[in-house]
Amino acid sequence: MGNIKNYLGIAGGCLLALASCAGNQTASRTVSGLDPAAFDTTLNGKKVELITLKNNNGMEVCLTNYGGRVVSLCVPDKEGKPTDVVLGYDNIRQYADTLNSPSDYGSSVGRYANRIKNAQITVGGKVYKLRANDNENTLHGGGNTGWLHQIYNVQAKTDSSVTFAITAPDGENGFPGTVKATATYLVKSNNTLDITFKATTDKETVINMTNHSYFNLNGDPSKVGTDEVMYINADKFTPSDAKYIPTGEIRDVTGTPMDFRKPHAIQETITDTTFDQIHNATGYDHNWCLNTFKNGKGDDTQVAASLFSPKTGILLEVFTNEPGLQVYTGNFQGTGIPCKHGIKYPKHVSVCFESQKYPDSPTKINQKTKGWEISNPFLKPGQTYYSHLVYKFSVKK
Repeated sequence: MGNIKNYLGIAGGCLLALASCAGNQTASRTVSGLDPAAFDTTLNGKKVELITLKNNNGMEVCLTNYGGRVVSLCVPDKEGKPTDVVLGYDNIRQYADTLNSPSDYGSSVGRYANRIKNAQITVGGKVYKLRANDNENTLHGGGNTGWLHQIYNVQAKTDSSVTFAITAPDGENGFPGTVKATATYLVKSNNTLDITFKATTDKETVINMTNHSYFNLNGDPSKVGTDEVMYINADKFTPSDAKYIPTGEIRDVTGTPMDFRKPHAIQETITDTTFDQIHNATGYDHNWCLNTFKNGKGDDTQVAASLFSPKTGILLEVFTNEPGLQVYTGNFQGTGIPCKHGIKYPKHVSVCFESQKYPDSPTKINQKTKGWEISNPFLKPGQTYYSHLVYKFSVKK
């Protein structure tokens, strides 16, 4: 979710210290058509690479440790054709150039995904001023200086899994506590991408990690994706103001364009600009309160949301243990920037499913806002943050 313009900041020439990739031009391309040589380099003295995970059933996931990002995700369509279903770039230069091609494509977002009002949190009775990068608010941990633009260490790697690790210092973008976090991506035999986030801290802080992949299951991201059929297992959502900050209300979806309890094409309701929430966001960019979270615990065996393409027959099912799911329909796409394979993505080309604590939870919980207590982002020393997110793919003919 988020305004792509707010990621502007660090000129590409200042950020990049790219080593030459010329010596690796013979590397074979991935199923998704990526050239590993375009990622195999050095940024700010740290090694960056393209990591390819596979199973025996036609699934291939390519990731980079720059931002712990999913770069491509190929699964078979109804004809058995390998189809890349996520947006992104096909080179590290564009990912790292936050001035000319800002993005959160496929990233492992931290330390706090989504927005925090007034770029300020109170932890243990102390007020911490954060880096404001979205109007006067903090988005995705500080945007271009957050984890999505940090280089993760590759802690472990197999043919089907990789664990990225990051250590964030106390005071990073204003957040308290030295945090050690991991993001583990596992490709399973049933064409599932299983993601586990973990973190510890030496001082009380807030943690809210997620994956920010942009999905288009139609096989052609040069065209709008609102014909895809979406389902969200939620009776309620959290309305936002014009700056995308939740008002504190938890509202019933019944009778509104936010009701996806019966699957329907996104285009059937996304055009209802008489509804203030769609008007303000120019589409969907909202947190749903998942029915899969009950009695303080999330059931990650139950479908939280799904997306289906009638064109390719590809079905994506989402599972999580988190209380909230931010659904974002690429409202700030359409920038004219050439992306993977030179394609310029149009507005509303994709859908993001970001498992999460509710946006602005640190503020709402400190204000004792009713209903937000289930979305506790505070982490103390001795505790381990754990978040589970699953993207499962299949074909429905």
